[in-house]
Amino acid sequence: MKKQHWQDWVNLLLGIGVLFSPWAIGHGVNVAVRSSYCIVGVAVTTFAIDALIPFRPWEDEWVNLVLGAWLLVSPWLLGFSAVTALMWNAVFIGSLIIVCAGWALIEEHGGRPIAK
Repeated sequence: MKKQHWQDWVNLLLGIGVLFSPWAIGHGVNVAVRSSYCIVGVAVTTFAIDALIPFRPWEDEWVNLVLGAWLLVSPWLLGFSAVTALMWNAVFIGSLIIVCAGWALIEEHGGRPIAK
């Protein structure tokens, strides 16, 4: 049976937050930025829910790790780093998603090296 992690619950909340961030913070941002936030928000939320379901593989944590990294660098790759509130939102939430997913991976493996 798969162990549930509190980090999955945090990632669920972060995913929901990411989903609504462009409308709450970034008024006037372009479609690419809104789309990126929506896609990442839905994906993080979906994989967090999936990670909470017993008997599921731990690959969900790896996906959230990648999604958090994308969110972290998206202000510069999508060119919205000038929208300060949205940029810091992406950096902060992306970092939290990375930390939670990484922490859950470490707990899942009991500190042992992760080998495929």
